[in-house]
Parts: sequence; C-alpha cells; structure tokens
Amino acid sequence: MHTSRRTILKSVASIGLIGLGSKTATAQSGTFNFKVATNVQNTHPIYVRLAEATEKIKVETDGKVIVRVFPNGQLGSDTDMLSQVRSGGVDFLTLPGVILANLVPMASLNSVGFAFADYPTVWKAMDGDLGRYIRTHIAKANLHVFDKVWDNGFRQMTSNKPINTPADLNEMKIRVPVSPLLLSLFKRLKSSPTAINFNELYSSLQTKLVDAQENPLPIIQSAKLYEVQKSCALTSHVWDGYWMLANKRVFEGLPTPLREVVAKNFDAAAVNQRADSERLAISLQQELGAKGLVFHKPAIEPFRAALQHGKFYSEWKGKFGEEAWTQLEAAVGKLA
Repeated sequence: MHTSRRTILKSVASIGLIGLGSKTATAQSGTFNFKVATNVQNTHPIYVRLAEATEKIKVETDGKVIVRVFPNGQLGSDTDMLSQVRSGGVDFLTLPGVILANLVPMASLNSVGFAFADYPTVWKAMDGDLGRYIRTHIAKANLHVFDKVWDNGFRQMTSNKPINTPADLNEMKIRVPVSPLLLSLFKRLKSSPTAINFNELYSSLQTKLVDAQENPLPIIQSAKLYEVQKSCALTSHVWDGYWMLANKRVFEGLPTPLREVVAKNFDAAAVNQRADSERLAISLQQELGAKGLVFHKPAIEPFRAALQHGKFYSEWKGKFGEEAWTQLEAAVGKLA
C-alpha cells in the first residue's frame, strides 16, 4: 500500500493534537510531562547535557516538569522530528541548523562554507548580533527557539581515500544532510553529494551507497563512523550548531516561573556542552587515530578559491539577501 506524504503529515498532526490534549489534562493536575528528541547517540555531549538539564528541571520545579530525552533518532529522522515538534507530537527538539534550513532558510546562514576561522569567532557571533538575527527568523516559523545554540562543531570530511585538495573530491559520492546549502557547497567543489538522513548514514557507508561523509569529530566518534571510513580530512569547512526548539503552544502553556526554569537550564546546558565539544574536538583526534582513522590537514585556501571561482559565495549572497549577508560578513569578514 502506498501512503502519500499528505496522509503522513495529517497523521503526524493528529498524533500531535492527541499529545496536546493529554498535556492539558496533565497540566490540570499540576504536572507537565514532555519529550525532547535528538538525533545524537547517548554517548554524545548533547545527550549527556540534555539529561543533566532535565534532571535539574525536575528538581528545581519540585517534580512539576518532567522531561524525557529520546536520543539516537528514536522518534524519527531529522525531518520527521521537525514536523513533530511543529505539530506537538514532540515538545522539545535539538536540530542542526542545516536541517532546520529546510523550513527556515536563514537557519543555515552560519553554515556558509569556510566562513568561521575558529571557536572564539563562532561564539562572539552566535551569542551576539548574528545569533539574534537568525533566531528572529526561526521564531517566525511559529517555533520557540532558546537563546543559546548548542555546538555541533566544525565539520570534517571522512572517506576511504585521502582528501587533500578540491581535485580529490571530483565526482566523489559524499553523503550530506538534507541541506540545500551543503548540497550546493559540494556540487561547487565538483563532488556528487547525496542527501541522506543521519539515521541511515552508517548503513549507507557500509554498503558503499556513498564513498564519503562529513560531520564533526564527536559525531564521527559516537556514531562509530570510523568503522566504515579510513581517512579524515580536517577541513573545518562548515561550523554548525544545534538549535534548541520547542513547540510554541506547549512552551507558552507553561506557567511563567516553570518556563523560566526550563529556559535557564537548557541554555546553561548548551554553554556547558560547547566546552565539552571543544575539548572533544582535540582529544578525539588521538582516540580515533588509535582506532585506525588516518588524519590529514589540507590547506584551506584552495577550497575557498574553488568556491569563489564556482560562484558559491555570490549565489548564496543572492539567496540570503543583502541584509543577512551583511550580518554574516560583520561577524566573519569579507566572503564575496
């Protein structure tokens, strides 16, 4: 039997309404039971800090707010979970900006290729004007977005052969998230990018459906991608964050004091997770090297030059618009 996309979306919406009804009944008894979904494994710093935050929320609200964490894409693919948090089937969600960009294009403004040089530049921008600008656009999609973005890290490329120059990517089948910006980036580098949801990534590499992938080192480690890839190029080609999102109606339905406790703890957890992630980016090179992953450090300028020659920056300046591009370049310097 074939099920249409419209039927699936209707089903998700109805599930969300049932969920909202049960929350209303629960709220009348003075307690609130919520779900937070994430695509990371339960060894990843995002999960660890989420679990820590939910325990603090429970304690500080005297058990009035109970939040269960569902890791490893248990509640669906990235795109499924985004639909669910909008409908109410999921209450809270951590989601990479490059995925959220399918709904809110501006959510990938910080993920323009080779824009950020280092973490100090990232946090100054994302806790400052650039982050506020992006959050304003996310909020227009009828989602609640928390103030502090979590760290997905700088993305690196893994493959079964070394990647040292843009020419090494020529026609290589590389998995990318379901992200227009990353698809465009690798097309302009003349590879063959394929959009695959994260929960299908390991099997796609294992069966050679694709030859390569790109992710931050903590993801490569926690998803055990080193088992099916031999080489890692430390390109740091994109920095991306996980936005902490909530169903707006559900979140605003919380009494103000409880809402403040939830926001305070999720934002504090994000800041702690950033520090975890930065430390891991250093220590994991040694750990993954011991597991057989061979690291290379390509020169970055040839990749940026290839993108400039391929009109990548001018294309995305046009797509994001002059105002957004001005915000980005104010944070990272001239790109196009």
